[in-house]
Amino acid sequence: MKHSIKNFIIRILLINILILLMLTFNLNAQNVDFKKSNFPDQKKQLKKAIKNIKKGDRYYGVGEGMYYFTAIGYYLMANSFNSDNALLNYKIGNCYMHTIQKINSIPYLEKAIEMDSVVAPDINFLLGQAYQLTYKFKKAKEQYEKYRQTLFPKRYFSDLGIDVDKKIDECNNAKKLISNPVLVSITNLKNINSTYPEYNPIINADESIMMFTSCRPDSSLKNTKDPTDNKYYEDIYITNNNGSDWSLPENPGKPLNTELNDAIIGLSPDGQKLFIYKGSNGGDIYQCNLEGDKWSKPKKLNNNINTKYHESSASFSYDGRTIYFVSNKNEGYGGSDIYMSKINELGDWGKAINIGSNINTRYDEEGVFMHPDGKTLYFSSEGHKTMGGLDIFKSAYENGKWSEPVNLGYPVNTPDDDVFFSISASGEHGYFSSIRPEGNGEEDIYCITFLEYQKKLINNTEDNLLASIAEPISETITQSKTKTSNLTLVKGEILDGTTSKPVEATIEIIDNEKNEVVATFKSNSKTGKYLISLPSGHNYGMVVEAEEYLFHSENFDISPSTEYREIKKNILLKKIEVGKKIVLKNIFFDFDKASIRSESMSELSRLTKLMNNVPTLKIEVSGHTDNIGSAAYNKNLSEKRAKAVVDYLTKKRISKERLTYKGYGFSEPIATNNTEGGRQQNRRTEFKVLSK
Repeated sequence: MKHSIKNFIIRILLINILILLMLTFNLNAQNVDFKKSNFPDQKKQLKKAIKNIKKGDRYYGVGEGMYYFTAIGYYLMANSFNSDNALLNYKIGNCYMHTIQKINSIPYLEKAIEMDSVVAPDINFLLGQAYQLTYKFKKAKEQYEKYRQTLFPKRYFSDLGIDVDKKIDECNNAKKLISNPVLVSITNLKNINSTYPEYNPIINADESIMMFTSCRPDSSLKNTKDPTDNKYYEDIYITNNNGSDWSLPENPGKPLNTELNDAIIGLSPDGQKLFIYKGSNGGDIYQCNLEGDKWSKPKKLNNNINTKYHESSASFSYDGRTIYFVSNKNEGYGGSDIYMSKINELGDWGKAINIGSNINTRYDEEGVFMHPDGKTLYFSSEGHKTMGGLDIFKSAYENGKWSEPVNLGYPVNTPDDDVFFSISASGEHGYFSSIRPEGNGEEDIYCITFLEYQKKLINNTEDNLLASIAEPISETITQSKTKTSNLTLVKGEILDGTTSKPVEATIEIIDNEKNEVVATFKSNSKTGKYLISLPSGHNYGMVVEAEEYLFHSENFDISPSTEYREIKKNILLKKIEVGKKIVLKNIFFDFDKASIRSESMSELSRLTKLMNNVPTLKIEVSGHTDNIGSAAYNKNLSEKRAKAVVDYLTKKRISKERLTYKGYGFSEPIATNNTEGGRQQNRRTEFKVLSK
């Protein structure tokens, strides 16, 4: 009997507790409007709260950047008075979704939906998005499903323009990508980032220079905010890699930065040209060139690139002859698309072409970057298989088409926007801007180290050099341990051979098999520095020319399987003076013969041009061999080859009186004959100035 009474009392207590909990829940779940009847004894506090809501609504209505931050402040003051209003909680949650503190949105959105499940048409979607951004994918999918049920009739896109099915797919994609993360290390560049937004980091090919955009109070229009988004005006900043870290960013001032918004969107691989964005005319692209240590005044690109629509990011190809850019003009596949244009016969950008549906989707594509290998395109997209927002993808142009874009994976990509990605020529480091919880401001710049792309230094021996019969001050080669990019990066300084002062020179890259100039560059007039990218799979001639100097040539015969390497080659140019010798590195003969191969035509044309430009010049053309075979045989072969060059010049109407030839066999080696690399250097054709 005592047992039964005790159990009865326990049941009664449990029922009372349950009733109390239900009453409490109903009380908490009840929506409380900001009405006098709800707060009869708090008229002053109610009036102040309503005033704060109205102030918050003014900023909330703008719907841009920092305005959401300002709105939150007013809303939270009102919320401290009455935290049980569904609409106010919804607005606070929505504001947080537009900041770096997205996780803060969840309790407010959850409370809003608890108190009024139809407080706003997108409440389920917004809470689903908040869950997705905080990696709660199961909860996110549940909210997206609920949101889809509110659409009547069911349709692919909601009235708000939201593709619900895609959001659910993003959650599924995210789970797969997170379960198989890529091997990377991601570092916040603390030396560069501030409490203000930093974005669109662009590096040159050897990542010695970075340029980026930031909204800081030290912009050209000091301590002034743009009324459209309540942020400081955009300016371009520059930082240099000192080998161990990036230097503190500097504002280069005019002409790159003005008293309006100025943003960097593209930098050539050699760091000598850049594209900038200006907001006029809907958004246009401009180009600047580095002249010594000064940037030229921005020049607006022609109407083939800029239209009445919004042109945003842009990238140079490795040879500077193609531009890839983003535009939302209405001839694309939807949203913003990636286009390309090539330099035409007049030296200007030709008609723009949409690069096609393999890359572009009905969603936005943004942040385009062409790798210096000439074929790998990196871009951000809301389409394809994303984790949410904009994800970074890559695609390669092979066999006349773009490959299926590949998501760079987690943790490079997140459920939030990941955009404006650039990568070093080696493929070892990537740079991008992202909004992450550990960030300093809204958007920060991060460095991705692809851990499998480590490098080792190769000793400078003649066997390692591609064709190093030059007279460099120093020369080293760096090569990757594992497969990265298939390209060769050649860099160094062009200097006067006597004074070692920098020389501004023109550098032409020739495809020897096609006898075609594929790229033209200039060394920096202030430093003499140059940097060129040579995609693998071609026999290149490199010719350096400057006024009053003999031209200098190099040969890089790069097989298709050659992986990434860097060659540092400082070049000494020789004045046109008696006794000076030049090795003609791009003159080739058939094996064991004196017949000139077709790949030699560009070099011979260059020599012909020199003879015509200096009509009093007299030269000796000499042939040289390695020590394989007898002295008599090699002397005879070398003489025939020298004569073949002279015969070519005479056919081009260069007077015989200005030309002599001689075969030296192996009597004047410039390298050891004990290795194949040395013997290759000794097999050469030279010319020497006899008089001028």
